[in-house]
Amino acid sequence: MEHFNSIQEFHKYMSWPPPEHPMFGLVSLASADIPHRGSSQPITTDFYIISLKYVISGKMAYGRTSIDFTRGSLLFYAPRQTIQWEDVALEKIGFVINIHEDYLRGHALAEKIKSYGFFSYTVNEALHLSPKEETIVTALYNNLAAEYNSHQDEHSKEIVLALLETLLKYAERFYKRQFIGRQELQRGLGQRFKETLAQYFATGKFNDLGTPSIDWIAKELAVSPRYLSDSLKAESGKTAIEHIHLYLIDEAKNLLLEPGTTVASVAYQLGFEYPQYFSRLFKKKVGVSPAEFRNHHMLQ
Repeated sequence: MEHFNSIQEFHKYMSWPPPEHPMFGLVSLASADIPHRGSSQPITTDFYIISLKYVISGKMAYGRTSIDFTRGSLLFYAPRQTIQWEDVALEKIGFVINIHEDYLRGHALAEKIKSYGFFSYTVNEALHLSPKEETIVTALYNNLAAEYNSHQDEHSKEIVLALLETLLKYAERFYKRQFIGRQELQRGLGQRFKETLAQYFATGKFNDLGTPSIDWIAKELAVSPRYLSDSLKAESGKTAIEHIHLYLIDEAKNLLLEPGTTVASVAYQLGFEYPQYFSRLFKKKVGVSPAEFRNHHMLQ
């Protein structure tokens, strides 16, 4: 595996022109003189990569999975994620933006960019743009390129990063649209999530292994943990951990009504290390404490 900590070296590897800035590179794939490397060994970098590509054929891996390409696929890679592609043919449309993580240091975007979940998706789920979304994203790139290629002054970096952040905000909006629009295709990720939890409890895995982790559930559903949580949030308004908590609370209601149980024993049985945390969570979700819930139902 080859690692690139220099954008200039990465451009050289790709046979692209050298970047105008050592820590920020733009490549317009529409340029007639821009070559395309059809295949590559696994590589990693020290920079964020945003790429709009129109793939004709071939295979591209993101992490350990293959990317599901459609026309107008917007891809996001975080530093040190593994990228590999094989026999990929592209249309002469699109762009690549390379931002070294050091370029962001000292700016609010250095932390903000880490909150965008799509940089940690390790599934075959690129952002598939609608024609209208393609127009918006392309216009933003053109504005970014115009500033990037103009005479640099004390305002240049701030303007470049403001345009970049605007692009990321639009991507976040478009991903939410995609989560909602593809629910039918995905058979409702929320429903599949609940079915996986139910199966986990029904087969006795909970008794042997304790509370399932989000990583385990995501692997069962063939998505990344971050993608799972973001998709569930868009679909139901609740994150993956909130769904797990709600499921555990339902289980707790049944256990609390069994003879001889205590609040602490129920908490430990459900995988909570601290009964106090379980009691706070239960009251937050149900409106009464576990003891109050049990006493109320025992009297009925």
